[in-house]
Formats: sequence, C-alpha cells, structure tokens
Amino acid sequence: MKRTLGGSRRKKIKTSGFRARIKTKAGREVLKRRRKKGRKKLAPSW
Repeated sequence: MKRTLGGSRRKKIKTSGFRARIKTKAGREVLKRRRKKGRKKLAPSW
C-alpha cells in the first residue's frame, strides 16, 4: 500500500528550511510570526 504525500527531504529543506526563510523578506516575516507565537521549531530541520 502506498503512503500519502511523498516528497524529498532535500526539496523540503530547500523551500522551507531556515536558510531559505532567511533569504527572502516574506520568509523573514514567517520566522518573525513563528517567534512571536512561541514556536519551539521555527523551521523544519531533519
């Protein structure tokens, strides 16, 4: 049986990793919101 939602680890990190977020203004806004909310993890990192 096939699992739902495949996806490569590299792609996830490239698009939504911490360094990808820092690069753009919108990404920095995301991090700012997540800090404000008190997220333990600001970006996926595995």
